[in-house]
Amino acid sequence: MNSLVRDEARAGTIEVGELTLRWAAVSDVGLVRETNEDAAFVGAGSLLLADGMGGHDCGEIASAAALNSLADVDIDDLEKTRASVVERLQAAQSDIEGIDTDSGRHAGTTVTGAILVIENGEPQWLVLNIGDSRTYRLLGGVLEQVTQDHSQVQELVDAGFITAEQARVDPRRNVITRALGAGMEPDADFFAVPVTPGERLLICSDGLTGEVEDEQIGELLSANEDPADAAAALVAAALAGGGRDNITIIVADVLGAEEETAATEAADDDEAAAATESAAEAE
Repeated sequence: MNSLVRDEARAGTIEVGELTLRWAAVSDVGLVRETNEDAAFVGAGSLLLADGMGGHDCGEIASAAALNSLADVDIDDLEKTRASVVERLQAAQSDIEGIDTDSGRHAGTTVTGAILVIENGEPQWLVLNIGDSRTYRLLGGVLEQVTQDHSQVQELVDAGFITAEQARVDPRRNVITRALGAGMEPDADFFAVPVTPGERLLICSDGLTGEVEDEQIGELLSANEDPADAAAALVAAALAGGGRDNITIIVADVLGAEEETAATEAADDDEAAAATESAAEAE
């Protein structure tokens, strides 16, 4: 896949070294917004998402600029890949700051996601985050939020002034404290997470987390084996919750040996069926 996912759903399987990733990405405009400023990108080992801001089509341009720049990251070990990410964020920052907005507001975007790297011979996720989009990890039935929101309400929660439940309905919940563009410096958080066969990553914009609580997110991720089904179920839950923002989701599984074999056999069956159908049409 070499283009952005916006206003559509895609799914596939990619090989990264000895690992197989089965993924699905969905981006939905929601029920209130006129335009979709979110986008997702899945490349060879890169699972990335951006939620643009700026009004009209400016947020759409900003999120595309971020993901198109990060698509050119040189993937190596943790240190070199991180340095390349920082370089590509700076390049995207320059592009975004040059966007002319009708409203006079600065264009900007959140960015989050995971890049698969090899560190000392072992696979690791290099997780990055700017803003309030999130990267989660589901392992052994336990959902963990890997990233931390850069938002005003998160700072209030951390300081003990409000609870996480109060933050969900606080009128300041959409005020972010870090962004790519938007007159801010591209100051990303980075996390190194070991890759574990059988784990599932969820990368999402706040159009999901603003409508669906973590408990239900974990339940839906656990209840739907196929990433495409899980992504569709999460979007449906966000729409049922009000769909007040754009909703973009990437679900990616790190397949174990048995799952890889099953995925390969399924792909072979699909190819065989397509070949049979083509031969029948030729006759």
